[in-house]
Amino acid sequence: MAATVPGMTDAAAAPKMRTRPIPKTGEALPVIGLGTWLGFDVGGSEDERAPLRNVLKNLFAGGGTVIDSSPMYGNAEDVSGDLLKDINAHKKSFLATKVWTNGRQSGIDQMAQSFRYMQTDVMDLMQIHNLLDWDTHLKTLRAMKEKGTIRYIGITHYTSGALNDLADVIEREPIDFVQMAYSIGVRDAEERLLPVAAKKGVAVLVNRPYEGGDLFGSVRGKKLPAWVKEFDCQSWGQFYLKFILSHPAVSCVIPGTSKPHHMLDNLGAGYGRLPDQAQRAKMLSFFKDL
Repeated sequence: MAATVPGMTDAAAAPKMRTRPIPKTGEALPVIGLGTWLGFDVGGSEDERAPLRNVLKNLFAGGGTVIDSSPMYGNAEDVSGDLLKDINAHKKSFLATKVWTNGRQSGIDQMAQSFRYMQTDVMDLMQIHNLLDWDTHLKTLRAMKEKGTIRYIGITHYTSGALNDLADVIEREPIDFVQMAYSIGVRDAEERLLPVAAKKGVAVLVNRPYEGGDLFGSVRGKKLPAWVKEFDCQSWGQFYLKFILSHPAVSCVIPGTSKPHHMLDNLGAGYGRLPDQAQRAKMLSFFKDL
């Protein structure tokens, strides 16, 4: 694995990816996972699914476990479940999905479908997607957690305008995870949500770390600065992911991909050193000057 995961250097030496504890339990969570939005919304042909099977194989080979999906993502839950069965990897996975509907019974029915699609009896993390009817679903999720059919409860959103709403909920309610967009270019979460999550002991999943791929446009054709070797960075993707992981409140980043080699590169950010505060400031200054 050391030869195939970019960023896992001899200096890193660790046989496993860097992990961070889930605050409510102390369970170790690998810091790089996989988002399934767009990439896993495919049909049933082998041509479509073979690359995704290899994405999952690379995720596990590189020490990752977190697979995040949603009913909003078309066929992604169904495809994820089938492929995990193909490679006998359900027991290696930390499965996360979402409820995204209005009404108590509609939520119960939708979540039951997600369990079937992802082919599991226990979901590691069930999240309320984009805060839709969150107060109704939260009651259901608490009952499911008490019963043992879900292990953790989460809430999500992807817009900066919803960050204060997310912070309000985790300040008032016993939430285990919060998921939001955060990147070197979109840092609004630093103002309130990330500090509140740290204070309340809420694990943080980060989506859209590359801003839908837009961040790569600003560095196309540019070489990495030599000083990124100080924190074992070998690609622009790792540059962006390591910046996010250098924030101590972040638990796991879940970039989406359908390309096995991109999965390997993403995993490399979970190995080796992370930027310290001075290096983080240098990264931000460099990015602003691009």
